Formats: sequence, structure tokens, C-alpha cells
Amino acid sequence: MTTRPLLHIIRSIPTSDGGGVKLRRSLGQGPGLRLDPFLMLDEFSSENPDDYVAGFPDHPHRGFETVTYMLDGHMLHQDHLGHRGDLRAGGAQWMTAGRGIVHSEMPQQESGRMRGFQLWVNLPAREKMKPAAYRDIQPEEIPAADLPGGGRVKVIAGTAAVDGEAVAGPIRGLSTDPLFMDVRLPAGGRFVQPVGEGHNAFVYPYEGAVEIGPAGGEQRLEPQTAGVLGAGDTIEVRAGGGEAAFLVLAARPLGEPIAQYGPFVMNTREEIEEAIHDYQSGRLA
Repeated sequence: MTTRPLLHIIRSIPTSDGGGVKLRRSLGQGPGLRLDPFLMLDEFSSENPDDYVAGFPDHPHRGFETVTYMLDGHMLHQDHLGHRGDLRAGGAQWMTAGRGIVHSEMPQQESGRMRGFQLWVNLPAREKMKPAAYRDIQPEEIPAADLPGGGRVKVIAGTAAVDGEAVAGPIRGLSTDPLFMDVRLPAGGRFVQPVGEGHNAFVYPYEGAVEIGPAGGEQRLEPQTAGVLGAGDTIEVRAGGGEAAFLVLAARPLGEPIAQYGPFVMNTREEIEEAIHDYQSGRLA
């Protein structure tokens, strides 16, 4: 067993998107701040409706997948293909934009806390032009398991190994073989998870600090910071003094060229120009 070290960190920065929703962006601040196949990670969290009520009006995507995971609040997804989906506290949506989608994500509340994440995952070239698809995942569909020594893990994608038992999330069988877990530890708690040696992986604490790496060689990672992990077959995380909550993400890298223009992610500039033309002419999907 080789425990992955903390290789480098990407500090999130405040920004806004959509109709002016305030958020923090770690992965995706620039072309050099991605982790193949992960393109972007945004965290949104506010009790002030002015920070989120404008939502994300109609906007296009092509060539990748968006994953929205809600901790608190209620969003409504609608798109030009007639699909509607509720994103409620504790639930998620895994959307494959494929050849194209124009959709909106709008808050269904005017007060209270809105909190969650949006992750962008790249698609391989052979899948970028496939039809759009969705998986609306209700909170009760996301399995959770108690951890030895305290704490809890929720599995959105992939399979976790908990005390010798496999806990499989609702999202499996994708080309990038993603692992997406939400972990909460008590003070002094420890989380150990096997992960494919060839996969890229990172940890994102959103409540409390964590320590990453083998015993005696831990490195501290502060909240709202993406910690990119080095080589190994095991992820080991400890709560860094108090309670901690964090995301664990891993996936098989694609190793393909990336051409991105805002919400379009393809492999060449020519494909980006085609996506823009298709959008402008109403032929995105």
C-alpha cells in the first residue's frame, strides 16, 4: 500500500457566474489549473439571497459533464430539450452535455442557505458529440456508511471500501471511472480509501482543515483549497484538529488535448468554432 502525498494546492478564489451568483473557484481558474479529466470545481455557499437568487439563466454546454451536488437549498434544472429536474439538499445531478444542451439552474427559494458544488468532468473525444443525458439523483439514492472510529462517507460516484465492505454510488461505468465522495470526520478521525494508481485525485475540504498523507508525513490542507495528490494507490485523510468535511475526487485521465471557450470544451480550435456556430444558429443539439 502506497499512500498518496499532497503534491500541490490550488487555493480557491472568489468569483461570480451565471446571473451573478457568488462562488469560489479552485480547479478551473485557468488552463494550467486543471487536473485531467477534471476541468473545474466551484463551491457556492451563502445565506444572503442577493448572492444566489439570480441563479444561472439559460446557457449552453458541449463536450463535457457537469455534476451539481447540493448540500443545502433547492435548484430547478430546465433545458431546451424539455427536461426538468429538482436538485434538493443532499441530492445531485450528473449531466452529460455531449453534443450540446442549453439549460438553466434557478433557485427555488428566496431565503435560507444555498450551498453546494459544481464539478466539470471532461469527456473523451469519441464521446463529445453523443446525445445529452441526465441522472437526477435524489438524496435517498446516495448511499452513506459509517466509518470505523467515527465519521461518515456518502458515495455519489464510484465505489468506496468501508470496513471491508463495498459501498457503490449511483454513478458507475463511465469512461473516466470517476470517484466522488463526501466525507465527514470527527476530531481525530481518519479516512482511508483505495484508488486506482493511474487515476488523478484531489481532496477539497469545505469545513475544517485536514491532514493528508501517511502517518508521520502528513501535510495540512486548509478549507476551500483543492489539494492535488501525488502517485499511490491509497488516499489517507485525517481531521486536522476539529471536525472536518471534505470531498474526495479521483478519475482516469484522458491524456487528450483540450480546447476550451467558456462553456464549450473540445479537442481542437476548429471544433470550438463549430460549437459556437451551432449555438448561434440554433443547432447545438
